Amino acid sequence: MPVTEYLHQNREKSVAELNELLRIPSVSAKSEHRADTAAAAEWLATRMRDIGLTTVDVIPTAGHPVVLGEWRGAAGAPTLLVYGHYDVQPPEPLDEWKSPPFEPTVRDGKLFARGSVDDKGQVYLHLKAVEAHLKTNGSLPVNVVFCIEGEEEVGSPHLAEFLTANAARLKCDAVMISDTTMFAPGLPSITIGLRGLAYMEVRVQGPSTDLHSGAYGGAVVNPANALARILAQLHDAHGRVTVPGFYDRVQPIADQEKRTIAGLPFQEETLREEVGAPKLGGEAGYSPLERLWVRPTLDVNGLLSGYTGEGAKTVLPAKAMAKVSMRLVPDQDYKEIERAFTGYVQSLAPEGVTVEVEALHGGQPWYAAPSGPVFEAARRALAKGFGREPVTIREGGSIPIVKAFEDTLHAPVVLIGFGLPGENAHAPNEWMSLDNFHRGAEAIAALYDELR
Repeated sequence: MPVTEYLHQNREKSVAELNELLRIPSVSAKSEHRADTAAAAEWLATRMRDIGLTTVDVIPTAGHPVVLGEWRGAAGAPTLLVYGHYDVQPPEPLDEWKSPPFEPTVRDGKLFARGSVDDKGQVYLHLKAVEAHLKTNGSLPVNVVFCIEGEEEVGSPHLAEFLTANAARLKCDAVMISDTTMFAPGLPSITIGLRGLAYMEVRVQGPSTDLHSGAYGGAVVNPANALARILAQLHDAHGRVTVPGFYDRVQPIADQEKRTIAGLPFQEETLREEVGAPKLGGEAGYSPLERLWVRPTLDVNGLLSGYTGEGAKTVLPAKAMAKVSMRLVPDQDYKEIERAFTGYVQSLAPEGVTVEVEALHGGQPWYAAPSGPVFEAARRALAKGFGREPVTIREGGSIPIVKAFEDTLHAPVVLIGFGLPGENAHAPNEWMSLDNFHRGAEAIAALYDELR
């Protein structure tokens, strides 16, 4: 196949180009990198023009720009929209990197750099697939639109507005996102579900100032003690969340999906060793993957109260705070969960303290039944690229923009990731498998043929 041959012959060149993008420290969360983030957008726009996209624009937003590239020369053929992001997480702590975060380095077939897998490498393999078709055939089998943003790592605050404003221009038959992982090395995967999120802050106020625990302890309600009691009542003895109505909308796991999950190459002991815990836990009656993918959770993410420095200080704290996240599954609604959590926590407050609950961030869960033309095309293409049939998986995390694309463009969304477990996305020594980068480009190139 000429397209595959082109990709093989240009592997070194493709990695060299990707390294140019990886050297740009496009950290969206830091104002000192604003120019770098803009430079990454311009770099992508230039590459889109170089490979033959006919319309390329860098479109400003109230934050960082969106790069929009289009090739619409396949009359009557479907249109695929590819979403990704060019911004990256901050690289700190720098002393834990074995090589500089913005100086790409290859070790043992892995390309180490901030953004290598999240998401620059996964974005760029899509561009290489388009290039291979245009350079060998002069055209694409389908129409392709790229929508690459620069704010994903700060929550995509302007993307929903951008999608609404540009819905006519972004009209498509399917949306493709590569910002996830494969279940295991060599095992291509289609992600069909993501959990939603309700992220809350609980603040407990007692006396107006910190007090001496000897002089006042026993006569004044301790906010730290009160918060501890509240948090302890959020789960029962079987690991189930006790917030009233929490499970009302949760759908039971279908028998077919239970069999699919049970058939994946997964070992509980491997997960235990990976996280370094003495034992795994969670809601009774479910396997670890079921708990991670298809069951909702409630977890304390942070606690703050009183004196936590070196040595002793016998203080009765005036206030206490906890941050709590709830990962949600279809058909839970994060706004409903926020209200239920707030009411329940306030009902648990003992006399002598006041409790405030604030919703900090939220997003809806997402699920796609793995059927229809685009999913079937993706299965065939992944099988060609990796030499084995793909599996369908879910992920425990949240990508709120997936639902935004689905709701705004009224098109199915397919998540095909080429990352791997342990790739250190968001952590020091982030890496991407070069074999996945190359095979992923071949699979995406095959996808265009399968979609026509």
